[in-house]
Amino acid sequence: MGVNIRDLVKPNQISLEELNGKVIAIDGYNALYQFLSIIRQYDGTPLIDKNNKITSHLSGLFYRTVNFIENGVKPVYVFDGKPPSLKINTIKTREEIRKESQEKWSLAVEAGDYEEAKKFAQASSTLTREMVEESKKLLKFMGVPFIEAPSEGEAQAAYMNMKGDVWACASQDWDSLLFGAHRLVRNLTVSGRRKLPGKPVYIKVEVELVTLEQVLKDNNITRDQLIDIGILVGTDYNEGVKGIGPKSALNLIRKYGSLEKVLEGEGIKFDQPLDEIRILFKKPDVTDNYTLQWSQPNEDQIIDLLHNQHDFSLDRIKAALDRIREHGKSKPQYRLDQYFAKG
Repeated sequence: MGVNIRDLVKPNQISLEELNGKVIAIDGYNALYQFLSIIRQYDGTPLIDKNNKITSHLSGLFYRTVNFIENGVKPVYVFDGKPPSLKINTIKTREEIRKESQEKWSLAVEAGDYEEAKKFAQASSTLTREMVEESKKLLKFMGVPFIEAPSEGEAQAAYMNMKGDVWACASQDWDSLLFGAHRLVRNLTVSGRRKLPGKPVYIKVEVELVTLEQVLKDNNITRDQLIDIGILVGTDYNEGVKGIGPKSALNLIRKYGSLEKVLEGEGIKFDQPLDEIRILFKKPDVTDNYTLQWSQPNEDQIIDLLHNQHDFSLDRIKAALDRIREHGKSKPQYRLDQYFAKG
C-alpha cells in the first residue's frame, strides 16, 4: 500500500543496463510479496513443492537476483524489523483484505472463473516468517548482502541512499521519497510482460527511475510539504482526510504552506498525532550496523536448498548459475572480480 502520490510523480523509463555497477537497496518484503503475487498458476495457485510448501518467493528471488548480477546490478535486500505502533491498524487492515481475498479466491475456483480466481489469489498473498528466513538463507548462499532494519525497511534503505552507501532504493511504494531517498527505482523486481487484470491485453512493464529532487521541483514544494501531502492523502501511519486525493492535497499545501494551516483554514478535524507521524518519516529508527559485501555464490548450497529441498529444476538452476559464472565476459569493462568487491 504505502502513500498514494502517483499523480504527482513523473517517472523516467530506464533500462536495466543503465543500472550496471550501481548498488541498489531493495525493499525485501515488498519484493517477496510481488513474487508471491505474480508467480502463480492459471487458477491463482502459487508454485509449490512436493510437500505443498509455497516456493513462488524463492523462484522470484533467485532468478530475478541472477538477472541483476548478470546485468552488473549490485543488490542489497533490506528487510523490515519491528513496525511502528502507528502502523498496527494498517497491518490489521491488510490481514483482513488477505483473508477476504482468500475466501473470494476459493469461491472463484469453485465456479471455474479462473480470471477472477487469479486476481483474488494475488491479493491473498501471505508472507510467513519461514518464507522470509528461507529467502535470507538463499541470499546468503548467493553471496548477496541483506540487512535487517530495526523498523521500516524502506526507511533504512532511504537512509543508506542519503548516506551515499547505495545509489538508489527499489520499491513499488512511494514512501521511500517521504523517507528522503534521493532516487527511487520502481518495477525492478516486476519488470517484463504483464497481463492487464480482466482484459486479454498484455503490457510491457518497464523499470522506472524517480528522483526526489525532480518531484519537489515539478510540484514546487519542499520535502516537509511532500510529507504533509502524504499525511493528508493517508499513509501507513494514518488515515487520510476523506475526499482529498494527491492533487487536491498538493493544491491545499501550496495555498496554505503547511498541514496545520490547511486544517485551520479549511476547518478540517484531524485527531491523529501529526508530529509523531512526521517524525516517523523524518527521523525513523535506522542503523549504521551493516556491511555491503558481495561474494561468489555457493552453488552446492543453492542446489541443495532449491533442488533437493524444494524440487526446483536442476537444469534451470545450473543454467542460472552459469549465467553468473559467465558474467563479465561479454562486458570486459566490468569484470566479475570488480562485481564481488565491496560496494
